[in-house]
Amino acid sequence: MSTTEPGATHAHARPTGGEDVVLSATGLGLRIGGATIIDDVSLAVPRGELLGVIGPNGAGKTTLFNLLSGVARPTAGRVHLAGRDVTSSSVDARARAGLGRTFQTSNLFVGLTVRENVRLAAQAARGGAVSLLRFPRRQDAATVDALARLEQVGLAHHAETLAGGLSHGDKRKLEIAMLLAAGPEVILLDEPMAGVGSADVPGLVEVIRSLQREHGATVLLVEHHMDVVLDLSDRLAVMHHGSLLACADPETVMADPTVQSAYLGESA
Repeated sequence: MSTTEPGATHAHARPTGGEDVVLSATGLGLRIGGATIIDDVSLAVPRGELLGVIGPNGAGKTTLFNLLSGVARPTAGRVHLAGRDVTSSSVDARARAGLGRTFQTSNLFVGLTVRENVRLAAQAARGGAVSLLRFPRRQDAATVDALARLEQVGLAHHAETLAGGLSHGDKRKLEIAMLLAAGPEVILLDEPMAGVGSADVPGLVEVIRSLQREHGATVLLVEHHMDVVLDLSDRLAVMHHGSLLACADPETVMADPTVQSAYLGESA
């Protein structure tokens, strides 16, 4: 699609000023067999931005995250992280370069305590062998870091609770704490509110907000809860049938007739 007004672009979304771009996709595409899953998506995310990624079911949001994080490889286009071409890099290599991601389903050691889950993540981030059997010293570096990350997400009081006993909202916070143990600059959150009860939503929103505002992370957020996305996002990127339909500030995007048509035109 062609570019429209500055700030509300179609198919290619770039920062409006001279921002320091930390994550970008250029002409990104994915074809499987004869089907086009992602079609010519270009997106530039400035350092420190919180970008909401929205769209109807099947629009390609999670697939876009898969391409950005290395879970899937594009059949066209390039991905750059902090100025480095990571298109052919593995998930682990991108993690070492500063990109972290959560998934729609929880990935926790439910039989271990909250502290042990984050300690293992911190231990892995330091390049050491991860051991479920070794009892760490209470003040070893990984344990100290784990406790700091739990404090950061508001779970310090649950440090000795088994992860499996947490509410869905607290499990999401624990996943974020584990992610933070690796020290990512860019964080991809794929539907963090999925399965979370309404009582847990405000606390999780504040944790996500703090990633950007208090800790300087760049955050990309896929989320179906529009009130959450509108509250948190600096810009919204709208995916539709694998293409980037629009990318601009939330007010501009939500007033865009093309975006409204894309949503209203989808059957429930």
